[in-house]
Amino acid sequence: MRITAEDKKGKLELDNFTNPEERYPVIATTSKLMTTGVDAQTCKLIVLDSNIRSMTEFKQIIGRGTRINEQFDKRFFTIMDFRNVTDLFSDRSFDGDPVMIKEIRDDQEFTPENIIGDLTGEIIDQETGEIVDFDQDNNLPENIKPTIISAGEITTEKQTKVYIAGVDVTILNERIQYLNDHGDLVTTSLKDYTKQNLLREFSSLDQFLSRWNEADKKSALIAELREQGIIIEDLQQEIKKDLDLFDLICHIAWDRPPLTRKERAENVKKRDYFTKYESQARAVLEALLEKYATDGIENIEDIAVLKLEPLKQFGSPGEIVKRFGGKPQYKAALRELMSELYQVVA
Repeated sequence: MRITAEDKKGKLELDNFTNPEERYPVIATTSKLMTTGVDAQTCKLIVLDSNIRSMTEFKQIIGRGTRINEQFDKRFFTIMDFRNVTDLFSDRSFDGDPVMIKEIRDDQEFTPENIIGDLTGEIIDQETGEIVDFDQDNNLPENIKPTIISAGEITTEKQTKVYIAGVDVTILNERIQYLNDHGDLVTTSLKDYTKQNLLREFSSLDQFLSRWNEADKKSALIAELREQGIIIEDLQQEIKKDLDLFDLICHIAWDRPPLTRKERAENVKKRDYFTKYESQARAVLEALLEKYATDGIENIEDIAVLKLEPLKQFGSPGEIVKRFGGKPQYKAALRELMSELYQVVA
C-alpha cells in the first residue's frame, strides 16, 4: 500500500498498517512516513532506497524497527539497504559524544574505580532521593517473590527450506563490516576487503610470487592466509570457483588476467614437460595434473592423493613412488610439476 501525504486512500490505511491486529496492509511504500513518529510496533523489515544523509532522519527511520512486541513475536527487525545508507552506523556522530570522560595520567595506577567509580561513596536512589542501604535486609515479601518454574526439554528444529523452480536467483552484492586500525566501522565489498588484506600482507606482486614459489607446500601458505582472514573462502565462489587460488590472488590484488585450473593444466601439456619421464611415471604425472584441474593444488601435494582415483589404479602408494625411483625422486617430480603449473603469471 502506498502511504503518502498526497495519497488519500493510503492515508486512510495508516491506522490499519500500524495496528498489529489488522491483517492488511502488510507492506507500505512511503517517502517520509517513518520519520514522523509513526508507531509501527511489528515492523520487521525496513527497506532503504533513498539517499539519506541526515543522521537524525536515519535514526528516526531505524528506530521504527526497534519496537519490541513479544505478543506478536516481534523481537528483531531486518534492514535491506540499496543505497549504502547503513554506512551511517559507522559515523562517529551516530553514538554521539561520550557521557563521561575520565583522564588518567601515565603516572597514575589504573584501578577498577576508574571505570565503576568509588564504591565506598553513598548511592542515592534517583526516584526517592534516599540513600540506598545495602546492609539492611531487603528480602522480598512472599507474595511478590518471583515463582521459579522448570523449563521443558530443549529441542531444535531444522529451518524450513523453500524451493522455487523456474526462477534465476543471483546474489547482487555482498558486503563485509570490520573495524579498521582507528576503531572505525568500515563497510566494503568482499572483493575490496580481500584486496586490502592482500596488499597489507604483500607489498608487491614480486613479493607474493617469491613467497608462493618458496613455499614447500602451497596448501600450508593458503591455510595461513585463510587463518589470518586474508583470504575468505566465499570469495572464490563469488568470483569464479574453477580459478586456482593463485590466480584469484593475482587477479584481485594486482588485476592480473586469471587462468582457470584447466587452462593451466593444458599449458603444461602443450610444453611437452612429461617427455623426459618414462611411460609409467608419465602416466602418474598426467593423472596428478587432471586431479589438479578438477580439485586444486591443495589436493595433489599430499602423498595420500595416491590412494584416490584416478591415481590408485596405478597400484599402492609405495608401488607408484617406485616408478620414480623412490620417495625423494617422486617429491622432486611433484615440485617440478608445480613449478611448471605456475611458470606464467598471466
